[in-house]
Amino acid sequence: MWADMAQGLLRHLPLIAALGLCLQLRPVNADDPDPKVMEFRLPKDLQFKGANGEGAENIVLFGDPNKPGMYGVLTKWGPHRMSRPHFHPNDRYIYVVSGTWWLGWGPHYDPASTYPVPTGTYVHHFGKQIHYDGAKDQECVIYIVGMGPATATPAEQK
Repeated sequence: MWADMAQGLLRHLPLIAALGLCLQLRPVNADDPDPKVMEFRLPKDLQFKGANGEGAENIVLFGDPNKPGMYGVLTKWGPHRMSRPHFHPNDRYIYVVSGTWWLGWGPHYDPASTYPVPTGTYVHHFGKQIHYDGAKDQECVIYIVGMGPATATPAEQK
């Protein structure tokens, strides 16, 4: 009798070992991250706000562009939306996340003369230099890092 049980156990040993391994590989429920160590927001918690289709919409990721100090903002330009000539007091460092971002410079607004920069492009906007930008046929998203306040001073000449 014991011999038969031992033989049955040996015959099923690979199945028992595989089952034990599967039980060890089950998903682990990690604790929530320590807020003293890191902060994060899931994609569902990041909502563009602002222009209601009339211009750029933004998600402030960190800092406050309206106050002194460093900030990071995701900006989405809807199709056929573009800023007018303006300048900012400080340099801004920009990465094109998606779509094509169209860049213009100088005080005369001329969307037809804008320069296309595709996804993956890095742009350094120098402070106090007149420019305008936005999207043409498709939406684009850019990531802007700079020092606030990030005021935009109109500079268009007609």
